[in-house]
Amino acid sequence: MSYRLELLLGAGVILALAGSLLIGPAGLLPAESFAALLSGEGPAGLVMREIRLPRAILGALVGAALGLSGAALQGYLRNPLAEPGLIGVTGAASLGAVIALQTGLAAAFTLGLPLAALAGALAAVLLILALAGPRGAALTLILAGIAISALAGAFTALVLNLSPNPYATYEMVFWMMGSLANRSFTHVWLAAPFVVVGGAVLLSLGRSLDALALGEDAAESMGVRLSRLRLALVLGVASSVGAATAVAGGIGFVGLVVPHLLRRAVGSRPSRLLGASALGGALLVLLADIAVRLILPEKDLKLGVLMAIIGAPLFLHLVYRTRRELG
Repeated sequence: MSYRLELLLGAGVILALAGSLLIGPAGLLPAESFAALLSGEGPAGLVMREIRLPRAILGALVGAALGLSGAALQGYLRNPLAEPGLIGVTGAASLGAVIALQTGLAAAFTLGLPLAALAGALAAVLLILALAGPRGAALTLILAGIAISALAGAFTALVLNLSPNPYATYEMVFWMMGSLANRSFTHVWLAAPFVVVGGAVLLSLGRSLDALALGEDAAESMGVRLSRLRLALVLGVASSVGAATAVAGGIGFVGLVVPHLLRRAVGSRPSRLLGASALGGALLVLLADIAVRLILPEKDLKLGVLMAIIGAPLFLHLVYRTRRELG
């Protein structure tokens, strides 16, 4: 069943990628779009290769990173409410980006903003590992993540509050809303290695997460080293989510909702949920980014805002359905 689901989701991602390439304000016909993509000639070729193609690739990368990270965290913590922002990486990456915008680093250096966001994510990883300790339990990891998220949020608010430049403040707020607009292959080459490496690490944890579902004692008796598992999980999530946040800003609910939607279809096994959630996250973000271009295109609706509008009611419906089933 899980293989059929992954094939279905993979086909959906391919169709969504095609839709992302075809839909836009340039008014190109499908045949013109693909011809321009292959030739790269003229204004249409520039639009296809330098604007739509990197945006579509980034949408798939960001969605896959968030969906996979959410599934891995939920499997490790055995908590369906876990999501990528829980360990503080998203908040710390946002803080790094805000500092880059406030100090002018983002304006002076093309990669200043995403590199600063990655530095923030790295700092969060080091801090969470120091706070949780080498043998910290899952609860310790959660508490450390909550503390880092709160601290990063407080410093982000402080930077916004003390910003003397209203235009910089405006740019910070809009960046934090999350978007894939105006991204280039520079952003793709920056994010892709971190997302791929982090995703590979998380996908390799499937068997260990299956064993952990039976309990920590059972997992250790089956040869799972919990300290190594936790370290790999934190590094994999930090690499994937940090890179996604660095290039796209804050995009929520993907890592929370996608595993919920797919869990039943894979039989609640964490190992089967990982790959499906990566594909499901990519599909959801690509579809949402297409919707952004169709809904109020002249207003520059932000992807993160649309995801929150979609994700929050959907999650509330899932919670209500779960309560009815348990009742």
